[in-house]
Amino acid sequence: MRCHEPGCAGTYMDGYCDVCGAPEHPSGFLPTQLSTPGPAGPAPPPSLPTPPGMSTRSRSSGVSVLGPQQAAVTPAPASRTGGLPTTRGGSTLLGSARGTKATRRFGTSRRTRATSLGAGLTSVPTVPVSDPSTVILIDPKVPEERRNCPNCGAAVGRSHDGQPGREEGFCPQCRNPFSFRPKLGKGDLVAGQYEVEGPLAHGGLGWIYLARDKNVSDRWVVLKGLLNAGDADALAAAIAEQEFLAEVSNQLIVEIYNFVTHDGAGYIVMEYVGGTPLKELLKTRMATAGHYDPFPVDQALAYVLEILPAFQYLHDKGLLYCDFKPDNLIQTGDEVRLIDLGGVRRIDDVESPIYGTVGYQAPEIAQVGPTIASDIYTIGRTLVVLTTEFRGYQSTYATSLPPMQQVPVFVQHPEFYALVAKACAPDPDDRFTSIEEFRVQLHGVLRRVVLDRRGAPAATQTRPSLFFDPPAPSGEDFGWWELPALRPDDADPMTGWLQTVQAQEPGARYDHLAHAPVISAEVLLEQARTGIRGGRPDLVTSATETLLAQDPWDWRAVWLVGLEALSRDDRYAAQAAFSSVAAQVPGELAPVLAMALTAELDERRTAAESGYLTCLRADSAYVPVAAFGLARLRAATGDLRGAITALDHVPASNRTHPRAQWLRAQMLSRITDGGLVVLSSAMETVRGADADIVERTRFRADVFDRALQIVTRHGPQPDVTVDGVPARRAALQRALESTLRDLAHLTPDPQIRTALVDRANAVRPWSLR
Repeated sequence: MRCHEPGCAGTYMDGYCDVCGAPEHPSGFLPTQLSTPGPAGPAPPPSLPTPPGMSTRSRSSGVSVLGPQQAAVTPAPASRTGGLPTTRGGSTLLGSARGTKATRRFGTSRRTRATSLGAGLTSVPTVPVSDPSTVILIDPKVPEERRNCPNCGAAVGRSHDGQPGREEGFCPQCRNPFSFRPKLGKGDLVAGQYEVEGPLAHGGLGWIYLARDKNVSDRWVVLKGLLNAGDADALAAAIAEQEFLAEVSNQLIVEIYNFVTHDGAGYIVMEYVGGTPLKELLKTRMATAGHYDPFPVDQALAYVLEILPAFQYLHDKGLLYCDFKPDNLIQTGDEVRLIDLGGVRRIDDVESPIYGTVGYQAPEIAQVGPTIASDIYTIGRTLVVLTTEFRGYQSTYATSLPPMQQVPVFVQHPEFYALVAKACAPDPDDRFTSIEEFRVQLHGVLRRVVLDRRGAPAATQTRPSLFFDPPAPSGEDFGWWELPALRPDDADPMTGWLQTVQAQEPGARYDHLAHAPVISAEVLLEQARTGIRGGRPDLVTSATETLLAQDPWDWRAVWLVGLEALSRDDRYAAQAAFSSVAAQVPGELAPVLAMALTAELDERRTAAESGYLTCLRADSAYVPVAAFGLARLRAATGDLRGAITALDHVPASNRTHPRAQWLRAQMLSRITDGGLVVLSSAMETVRGADADIVERTRFRADVFDRALQIVTRHGPQPDVTVDGVPARRAALQRALESTLRDLAHLTPDPQIRTALVDRANAVRPWSLR
């Protein structure tokens, strides 16, 4: 059965998805219908549970290209580059946009469309399928600003001295011939099969024509021609395309039917996809609004989330797309398709020219050639172009992003900024290691963007994280030990061995771990956790520094550094560590929760409340812990009603619900302007609360005492009852007397017991006459 997780296209095997690892759901029971997870067991003592960590993987992403350096990057909008990839990188402990080996190992053998556009989280306006005959250019011209030499990228065919630019000629820089005139016209029959209707557009490799396939029911097809028939490199590239592009078969990618020659020129014959490229949709938005009007962040994320399986498909087949940009993603109806395969090349190809576009192309292309990391870079850049008025993206910021504070959408959605900053990191080793890792984090960011909105209700669905276990709050004072635990890496060679290590006192446990057969990443993580539980920061430092020396991108070590700092109440160091983790896994809620707790302890209430609200709205597994956090914050400022509202979000099915009810009852009883109705509600709430008999009896006595004071001051309210007792003076006196005697019976201290009995005697109705 196909996986139901939004944006994932895996298949359930043995009850779990072979791509994202999510558990199988009953038929028709989609992730958007999931309820809050069941009880997670008793709360741990004030020490960190023993959660295992995450997996590690090679920073090379399986890409290694060897061969002589090819052409250099040209400054033209459509450039061709080539060269040797190298393994580069550098990381600091608390970087802002670092890559990571610590990611799950994803199976990526199958990719098909699994969800509608928007991943069930947001809606995207549909785009009607266009009538092919209406998209033919009447007067096909290449704008002068887009005329560049196909060989060296120099500007050609431009106006000067009042004379219009030439559409054909020779480059004054390299003497290569150029031509921007369509070579085919209406009625031309290409290869005796394809009847040309006219040009559609001018792309990176030349003119693109619409034609009918006379051999296959007059179906519409697209002929993609060369930039210049005399360009040997372009001809070689087209021939190379034909060799492997015919094998590409994915419903998210335009289909290649054939490759033909005509009058000495080559043409790729591909499927006609009716619809509109995102670049044209952007232009339409701007024309309608009268100013630059980028896509909403959730819509842009939905577009990219939907097309990522196409990239994974290509990468699984050993291919790189190389030239992703808004021009090459087309929307038709509620679907998107990846078009223009002109830049696609094999991962191990070191001979063919590399086609890319300035402003989207990764900065290392000239030195290392294209890689999976450079494809991820183009996707990140496309996201920025779709969501911002990205001025200077082909000049000033051709290989960088503008400062976060200068871009409103980055300020509004810092998690989105973290996502694109990592995807567009200058060093390829600092980017996401795979499309699947990118997809998981992008989906998490989309959830946050959609659900983390002012006034949004608490989440009712959960999406299991690949990296963290859900938090398991006890309802008591929340501390670092209740933050989500790292999930285990089943691929680590010592994961099984660690399960045999029985619980021991921290010192003995650390000694046992130090003599493990292999000091793997999981062993080091467990050493760090043991150091945290035992209050040994030196052990934590030793383990995490060793792990980071082995893999500078392993953010799991930084997560444990943050936990250790928080255990020592070093809130500054904890905040720095958790912020770094949030930048590396921007779609995860665990670092958001950790930063919220740190802000609460640091009395930065606004930041803390913002973080707790994000967790409350984005994932039902985080609702209880976020609700308790909000309640603490609001109660501390005297906002008891706001605290009660927060506690009401804890679902009845959660094991902390009785504790939430007890806190709710206490806060109701403290509201001074609520009268008898609030006290009655407090007594109703305490029925299902988590409190022992002494606490319950003491609470009942306090409520009856307050109710008696109100009735004595303002008179009886016979239509109101407090725990079944009518709001009359004598009735409340008898109830209070009985409750005080019960409390005295439960009190072991003789002096306190005597005082309670004396108070009970004094409150009896007949003693007050």
